[in-house]
Amino acid sequence: MLNDATFTRSWSEILLVYTQPRVIAMAFLGFSGGLPFLLVFSTLTAWLTEGDVSRSAIGFFAWIGITYSIKVLWAPVVDSVPIAGLTGSLGQRRGWMIAGQSGIAIGLITMALVGPSNLLFLSLAALVVAFSSATQDVAIDAFRIEAADLEYQAAMTAAYVFGYRVALLASGAGALYLADYFSWQVSYLAMAGLMSVGVVTVLLVAEPFRERVSKAPELSLQGVLQWFKTAVAGPFIDFFQRNRKNALIILFFIAIFRLSDIAMGIMANPFYLDMGYTKTEIANVAKIFGFFMSIAGSFICGALVIKWGLMRPLLIGAVAVAVTNLLFAGLSRLEPEVIYLAVVISADNISGGFAATAFIAYLSSLTNKSYTATQYALFS
Repeated sequence: MLNDATFTRSWSEILLVYTQPRVIAMAFLGFSGGLPFLLVFSTLTAWLTEGDVSRSAIGFFAWIGITYSIKVLWAPVVDSVPIAGLTGSLGQRRGWMIAGQSGIAIGLITMALVGPSNLLFLSLAALVVAFSSATQDVAIDAFRIEAADLEYQAAMTAAYVFGYRVALLASGAGALYLADYFSWQVSYLAMAGLMSVGVVTVLLVAEPFRERVSKAPELSLQGVLQWFKTAVAGPFIDFFQRNRKNALIILFFIAIFRLSDIAMGIMANPFYLDMGYTKTEIANVAKIFGFFMSIAGSFICGALVIKWGLMRPLLIGAVAVAVTNLLFAGLSRLEPEVIYLAVVISADNISGGFAATAFIAYLSSLTNKSYTATQYALFS
C-alpha cells in the first residue's frame, strides 16, 4: 500500500530514486541476468552454422530454452533450501545468485573449449548455462521483490530491464564482433568473464530481510513430505487463499495482458520488409532507436508508479499497448519514409517498455514474501 506522502513528492525527488544504490545494483543484476540468454539461442546458432552443423541438429538446441519456461519446478528449492557454504555467509538470495552465476560461467567456458566439434558435450554445457541462468533469474526476481517496497518495484524493474537490454547487445552484437575479429572461443570466454559483473554486484549488495528462514528438508520421508507441503504446495495454496474468488480472474488477466503486442511482434519484421523499408532502416530505427525508446518507457513507468501508485500506470500501459498497435495500420497506408517508421516505433516501444514494467511490478505485488521466488516464477 502506498502512503499519502508518495503522491506529494516532487518530480526531482522521484527521479532521484534512480540514483539509489539498490536501484543501480538492479541494473548490474539485469546485465548478469540477460547475458546468458542469447548465448544459448541466436548467438549459439550462428556459431553452429559456421561450424557446418546440420539444420536439424541446430534445431535440437532450441529445446534447451525450455528450461526458462519450467523454472517454477525448482523455484521452491531456490526459495527454501540453503546452499552449504554460501547461504550461511551470503544469505539465501545472494547465495543462489552466486551459484547460478558460477554455473553460467563454468558452462560458457566449457562451451568455448568444446565447440561444435563435440555436439554432445556442447549441448550439455549449454544446458548447464540455461539451467543456471533460469536459476539466477528466480533468485534475482526474489531479491528484487524483497529488497524494496511496492512503490519502488517499477523503478527497480526499469533498472533491471535496462541492464538486461544492454546485456542482450553484448551477448548478441558484441559476441558476434568478437567472433569475427578473433574467434568463437575468445568470444565465449569473454562472455564468461563478463559474468563477474553479477558476482561483484552480489558481493556488494545487502541480503534483504526474509519473513521465512531457509531450512533444508530432513532426510526422512516425513521430513521430505513436510518440506513439499510447505515449500511446494504452500505457495499455491497461499495464493488462492489470499485472493479467493479473484484468483482465477487474476491468472486470466496475467495470461492475456499484452497478448495483442506479443502476437503483433512476431510479424513486425515481415511487415517492415513488405512495406519497402530496407534492412538497414529496420536495424537503425526498429532495433537501435527502438531499444532506447523501450528503455525510456520503462523509466517513465517507474517514476509514475512512485507518483501515482501502481494501478493507474498498469491501466495506462495496457491501453497504450493495444492502441499503438493501430498505428501500424496507419503506417501501412503511407509511403515507406523513415520518419513515419520512427514515429510509430517511438510510440510502440515506449508503450511496450512502459507496460512491461508496470506488469512486472504488478506481478511482484501479488507475491507473499514468504514464498517470493516460487510465486513470482509461477506468474512469470
